[in-house]
Parts: sequence; structure tokens; C-alpha cells
Amino acid sequence: METIVGQFIAEHRLLHDGDRVLVALSGGADSVCLLHLLRTLVPRFGLTLEAAHLDHGMRPESVADAGFVAQLCAQLAIPLTLDRVQVPQEARRQRRGVEETARDLRRDFLRRVAAAQGCRVIALGHHRGDQAETVLHRLLRGTGPTGLAGMRPQNGPFIRPLLAVTREQILAFLARHRLDWREDATNADPQFTRNRIRHQLLPLLQQFNPQLEPRLAELSRRLWLEEDYWRRESESGLARLARFAAEGELRLDRCGLLALHPALRARVVRLALEKVRGDLHGVAAVHLESLESLLQGDRPQAEAHLPGAWVACRYDQLWLRRQMPAAPPPCRIEITAPGIFSLPGGELRVTVETAAVGEGAYAIELAADAIAFPLCVRRPRPGDRFRPSGGSGRRKLKEFFIDSRVEREARRETLVLEGEQILWLIGRRRCEGSRPCPGKPVLRVVFTPLD
Repeated sequence: METIVGQFIAEHRLLHDGDRVLVALSGGADSVCLLHLLRTLVPRFGLTLEAAHLDHGMRPESVADAGFVAQLCAQLAIPLTLDRVQVPQEARRQRRGVEETARDLRRDFLRRVAAAQGCRVIALGHHRGDQAETVLHRLLRGTGPTGLAGMRPQNGPFIRPLLAVTREQILAFLARHRLDWREDATNADPQFTRNRIRHQLLPLLQQFNPQLEPRLAELSRRLWLEEDYWRRESESGLARLARFAAEGELRLDRCGLLALHPALRARVVRLALEKVRGDLHGVAAVHLESLESLLQGDRPQAEAHLPGAWVACRYDQLWLRRQMPAAPPPCRIEITAPGIFSLPGGELRVTVETAAVGEGAYAIELAADAIAFPLCVRRPRPGDRFRPSGGSGRRKLKEFFIDSRVEREARRETLVLEGEQILWLIGRRRCEGSRPCPGKPVLRVVFTPLD
């Protein structure tokens, strides 16, 4: 057992010389075995071990479990951090499943303890049987090749040194060394999906193939290798096609995405989603399929709400954000005379000049004697019309925005300068007419963006 685990750790480079390791210690057979095995490796790697135990508050016996863990760590002279949460209450508050809530609370707790104790890695007690259950669980829920790769030997700070051994080997190790552990009664509760897979589905499938567990473990191992390759390709593709915008928003070249092979495209989008969210918890195959439909759709502007993310097609781009952009606040500013006025996103300067200086994207010049104060700066309203310069006749603003391929969010952010009619879509297009005549006073309006 020590040899198998030691070779697995070395093969996957899970530990480095001098590492501080936090062991997630539930008190069950797997974590007790893990703690003792890592203790035997302390001289080999020069390790410093710490332990952490989180009481989920789901069973009356959990207090005794915490006491067992504390006694074990005291006997082995291993520092222990204990804490307690009420998983059922938290799951109801978050309106999530108990299993998912417990996992996330446990992971957050372990990360906090590892950071506080200066531990580079966090060791978990998952074994080969857990890997088989994970693959089946994800297959039933709906997943792709990435999900079927199962649990990695290392994922961020979390390492799984026991993935190469079976539950039977763990129990044999404990028996050989006369080690006690605590049995969690919830591991047999059929209300939890993983328990039904362990106690009902796996035994049934093993009637068809007694070697199902090692076969599933081998499948996940092969897929690790393929996913490592795809990860590098995805990183390269994302670097070519993406750029970060404000507030953590990621924008991808939609045409570039559609030019990729579908297998690579799905992975690039998935990686982009992971970078925006920070993780992929709750994201299933059906969500990724909805993003593919969004990309392939005919609508130039469409959007989808995913768990923990908002994704939208905006003409030639795919936008990804954690949340849908908020609507801009209402704006109506009266301009009763020349001066300097603070606007959302910038500053407006209105002056009267003796001669024209020249217009630009953020400056227009009007015939001062043809413009009557007060003027007004406001947001566009439904039904607005104006006479765009260079065009013929009046047009709806909506039609102008569509023809100019202006995104919905940018439309809402647009500011309009209005007198008796719309004079300027600030920063976009001035109206036709009202131009100054030579030798006549000029009303010059300049917008200076904050950015």
C-alpha cells in the first residue's frame, strides 16, 4: 500500500520536498488511512502535516466524530483545526441540494485553513471506487469528455494520493495496522444520489462486468491525458480570440469561434466561462449546448442565462459576464446657457465661438443664431427620430442603431443632445442641418469621455 501510494504521488508530482500538507480528516476509513500513509512519507519528502475537520451538523454522532478526530491527531502530534456548520439549514437558505452545499462549504473551509496554516496542498481521501462513482454520476447527469475524466490527481491545491487504490485495499491497510475509524451513517442513506450509485447501480453493473471499477478508472485516466492536450489547445485558442473588457467581462471573436472545429470551440467557450466564473460548478452539458446554439443562431443579438453567468451574442462578439449588465440610471440635464456640464461617463463643454474650429467624433458645431436655449441631454426614448448627417430624411433611432450594429447595452448608454429636435447622438452621429455659416457665431459642443 505504501509503495503504490508513494509511486502514484511521485508519478503525478503531487508532493514537493518540504511541503506543508493539510489533510482533510473526516474520521472515516479513507481519511484515516490517508493520514497514516502520509505520515509514513514524512521522512521521504520532509513533510509537515496539518489536519482539518468540518462537522456538517447533519447527524447526532458528528460531535463524537470530531472527538475521535481530535484524539487521533493528539496521539499522532498532528495539529488539527476543527469547525462546525449547519449544512441542512444552509442548503435551505441557498435553495440547493444538501450534497452540493456540503461539498462547497467543506472546500471553502479547507481553503481557509490551508491559507492560514501556510499549506501548499490539501490532501483528500478519494480512492478508485470514488472515481468510478464520479464517472457514473456525471454520465447520468449529462456530461462530455471533460466530465468523464473524473477527478484529477491534482486540481488546484487539492491532491488525491489514494486514487490508485481500492476501498478493499484501504480496509485491509487499516486492519493490518489495527487502526480505528468512524463510520458515517449517511454513507448508506439512499436519499443521496451518490449512495444509490454506490450501493445499487454499481453492484448491478458489475454483474455485467466484474471489472467495471478498474475499467472506469482506466477510462478516466486516458481522458486525463487527452484533456491535458485539449487544455493547452483551448488556452491557445482563447488567447487568440478573447479580450477582457471592464468589470471582468470577457469578449470573444464570434467569427473566429465559428471557424474552429466544434470540439475545440466547445472547449474554448467552456474555458472562457470558467475564467469568468472562477469555476464550473453547476454547469452541465445542457448549458454548453445552449451556448453552441447561441453561437450558431441567426439573431445578431441574443443572450442566455447560465448558472452563475450571463452570455450574449452581440453581432461579431460573444460576451461572457457573471451577471447581466445593469441598466444605466436615468439622465436628464438641462443646458440653459454655455458652460461645463457633468454627464454620465464624461463632461460636456458648450461654448460660443467667433469661427468654426472643426468637428470630430466628440465635437460638433452648430449655428449659434439658429439654436435656442435651453438644450437638454437625455437617454434615448422609444419612438425617437432624428435626421442623421449624410442621410436623407428622418429615421428612427432604433433603425439607426441596427444599421450601425450598436449593441443593446451601448444603445442604453447613449446620450442625446436635444433642442427643438435631436441635434446629436453624442459620440455617434450629429443631425443634418443647423451648421454654422461663415462669419457667424458658432455654438461648439465638445464631449470629453472620462475613459
